[in-house]
Order: sequence, then structure tokens, then C-alpha cells
Amino acid sequence: MVVSPRYLNGVPNKEFANVVDIRCRIKIPCFGGQHEVAFFHEYRAGVDWVFVDHPSYHRPGNPYGDANGAFGDNQFRFTLLSHAACEAPLVLPLGGYTYGEKCLFFVNDWHASLVPVLLGAKYRPYGVYKDARSILIIHNLAHQGVEPATTYQNLGLPPEWYGALEWVFPTWARTHALDKGEAVNILKGAVVTADRVMTVSQGYSWEITTVEGGYGLNELLSSRKSVLNGVTNGIDVDDWDPSADKYLPFHYSVDDLSGKARCKAALQKELGLPVRNDCPLIGFIGRLDYQKGIDLIQLGMPELMQDDVQFVMLGSGDGDTENWMRSAEAIYRDKFRGWVGFNVPISHRINAGCDILLMPSRFEPCGLNQLYAMRYGTVPVVHCTGGLRDTVENFNPFANGGEGQGTGWTFSPLSKESMLGALWLAIQTYREHKTSWEGLMKRGMSQDFTWNTAASHYEQIIEWAFLDPPYVQ
Repeated sequence: MVVSPRYLNGVPNKEFANVVDIRCRIKIPCFGGQHEVAFFHEYRAGVDWVFVDHPSYHRPGNPYGDANGAFGDNQFRFTLLSHAACEAPLVLPLGGYTYGEKCLFFVNDWHASLVPVLLGAKYRPYGVYKDARSILIIHNLAHQGVEPATTYQNLGLPPEWYGALEWVFPTWARTHALDKGEAVNILKGAVVTADRVMTVSQGYSWEITTVEGGYGLNELLSSRKSVLNGVTNGIDVDDWDPSADKYLPFHYSVDDLSGKARCKAALQKELGLPVRNDCPLIGFIGRLDYQKGIDLIQLGMPELMQDDVQFVMLGSGDGDTENWMRSAEAIYRDKFRGWVGFNVPISHRINAGCDILLMPSRFEPCGLNQLYAMRYGTVPVVHCTGGLRDTVENFNPFANGGEGQGTGWTFSPLSKESMLGALWLAIQTYREHKTSWEGLMKRGMSQDFTWNTAASHYEQIIEWAFLDPPYVQ
């Protein structure tokens, strides 16, 4: 069963045209009242898709905010979701039966992090869910659901459970001299009470236990190291398949790479760049924000553009960077293109048409673009962090009797010089060592990043979760 809010923003969604109201209403005690939610349902591909319906999910914007920023009632919206998710296996007659009490909750990030707390505080003391387990999955530790301490009374939890969510900001982070820094941290509550904790790569599972990557939770996460694991995300190999991709003008495979050069020429033509196969085409796809290292790209661009290369960026976010992309197009007319916005077809064509994909992320819990790039024979150059370090093996031309080893380049520390050094190594290899470059492409395309691999690791962790008794205060 997948449980999520029933988001409606006034635009009909054909994907969910078959979702039906199953006429089940429950009242959730939180935020000073009883709030009624409904459940909608569709059974598809062996999965019960359950949507929690409430007016707070019916508004324009994205799931978390709009053009004005994050919604001010997100704590309320996700408190409703967590309570409803705990009730769903008990009350929803799906296929004539309820799921019952013996189940496993996969809890994604702070938005669902009240679930393991509720299991321990609201259900197990009364003998309910005594055989259930919960696993917290952290996709980005920077987002923790921190709100003022006074909001604890709104969450529908017993007063004695305050300590599980208690959070005190250090003195330097407080707004004024009288500020005690007292808050509630919903993600922290799940780290304390979940039976196991996971991240979306092994590298990130280590990083979150360090001062630099722990965002204040590093000591707590270190104390739970025995139940902390990282599993790299899989990718949809049907959607991302260069031999059958509906967005590509030409198709190719690891056994026949000829279509790759034709995709590059088509992309250059589409972007209005000179059509040249000898000129390395570098791409960046991602959100335009500080995490993604876009400031390094801006710093390094004048030096990079002195070389005989082409560069294309696709992304949206920071307004100043969007404007910089537009101005860079004018400055580097035959070398740089910036596509402001997010466009699925062009992202596929960039992955297929580029020779190199650059990802200078400050931190990257998993990262998907480097996986897509390798699948499409595009060689990644990435900062050595999190999932990027786990999935991109540094190129060694002398390994395997001179045949080479590795799928790209990783660089560290995170600096302009380090990034440009790795890029120039890649560019030189592209120009001067065609056999090595083809080996890099083929090794990347041969990597197994399917969900089958990830799923087998998940199954092992589920087994471990049920070996230990559930969390009890």
C-alpha cells in the first residue's frame, strides 16, 4: 500500500482518473480539534494506491509550497497524513479485507516521520501494532520539519513523549537574547523511534553521522549506527533506455554506439550550436541552487570557455542564476546554451547528446542524473560526495592490462580548481584517447542500476527489522 495526500491544484490528472472514493471517513484528533479525512483508492499493478483527502491538499503550487515559499500549515498537513497512514491498514477494506496490524511502515523523510512516533505513543501501549515495524528513509537530511516547541500540543501525541521530538538550537542559531531555542523536530522523532534507518546511498549513510553532513543530528544518528544502512536508488530502465527512448531522434546501445553521435549532432542543431563531433559537449541538469554547486560552474565558466568546448545547462530555481544563464548565452554565443525551466524531453536529449555530464553538488544523498548519464554513454564528472562517490568509479587508464577501469571522474575538494582539473582530464581523454573513451562509455552503459538490485537490499533490511523487537519507550 502506498499512502500519500490527494493533491489537487485545479488541473485534471489523467494518471489518476480511475481513483475512487471508498466512502471511509475518519476523524483525526490534532491541532485543537477533530479533522475529518477521506480515503480514495486505486488498485494498480499489484499495489493499493491510497490517497488521503482533505481541503488542505487542494491548492495551487507544488506539494510543499508555491511561488511565495513553503506553505505555513505544512506541519498540520503532514500531521494529518501520518495519523491517516497509521489508521489505513486498520480501517480500509481493500479487496474486502483490511491489512491488519502485522505490517511494515516505510516512512519517507520528515513529512511522514510522525508515523513511528505514533506507533510507539498511541498504538503499542494499547496492544495495537505490537507486531508492526517502521523503517525511516532519509532522502535529504537538510529538511527536518522543525517548528516552535509550542506546536507540540498540536500533534496529537501524549505530553510525556515530548522528549522524542525535543530540539534545542545552539546559542549562535537563536534569533535574540531571550530566545531559548526550543523547538520540535519531527524527523528527529523518527530517528529516535524507527526500528531501522536508511538513506539512499551508502556514502550518504556515513556522511549524515559526521558534523559536516549531520545537520545537528549526527550524534543521534551515530548512536543508531547499528541499524543504519544505505541503499542506492534504482532507475526506471524502461523510461531511460537509449535503444528505445521516445524522446530521442536516434537510438543506440552498448553494442552499437553509432546513434550517440547522431543524437549529439541533433542536439547541437536544436540548441543552435555549431554541429561538431570533435568538440566535447558538456551538460548540466538540475535545480539551480547552492546544493548543486552552481556557483562553482559560474566561477569556472570563463576559464572553461577559453577551451574548445560546448556547454549546455538545463534547470530552474535561483533567479540570479537563471539570469546569468541568459547572459552567458550572449557572451559565449557558439559555446554556451542555458535552458531555463524543466523539460523532460530535453533532459533525455541532453543525456543522450552530451559527451560529459557535470555534477559539482555540495552534497548528494543519491543523485539520479549521473545514473541516467552512464546509461546513455555520457561520462560523469562529479564531486566525490554521497551517492556520487558510490556510483561513479574514478577512471584508471592503466588498470586491466591497459584496457582501463572506471566510469568517470570524481573530484575533491569542492573547489573551482579541482572541478576544472577533472573536467580537463575528461576533455583530454575524449580528444586524444578514443579507445579509452569508448571503454568509459561502455562500462557506464553496462552498470546495473535497476530497482531489482535495490529491492534485494531492501528485502534484506526488512528481514533485519523483524529480527529485533519493536521500539518501545
